Amino acid sequence: MTATRHLYVFAYDVERDAARARLARLFERRMIRVQKSVFEGRMTAAEARRLSRQAALLLRETDSLRVYCLTAEGLAASFASGGAPLAEKSGFLLL
Repeated sequence: MTATRHLYVFAYDVERDAARARLARLFERRMIRVQKSVFEGRMTAAEARRLSRQAALLLRETDSLRVYCLTAEGLAASFASGGAPLAEKSGFLLL
């Protein structure tokens, strides 16, 4: 049985340049950057938790990471103006 994949949005605020760069590289391997500190990607809940745990290792108490899950209903009500289009459901992953 295949786990359901949803669109996840990761948004962060990290003070230190080096940690911010490492966090961006971590997310760029798995998601699409839609703003300087916002990434989107389709994944399972387990994959999102695993990625957020990896990211948390780079954070300090003054930093923050927010992870949002958009279900099909939420994604259908979402829209974008400019920049990258909203991630479409597909049968493949472009890396």
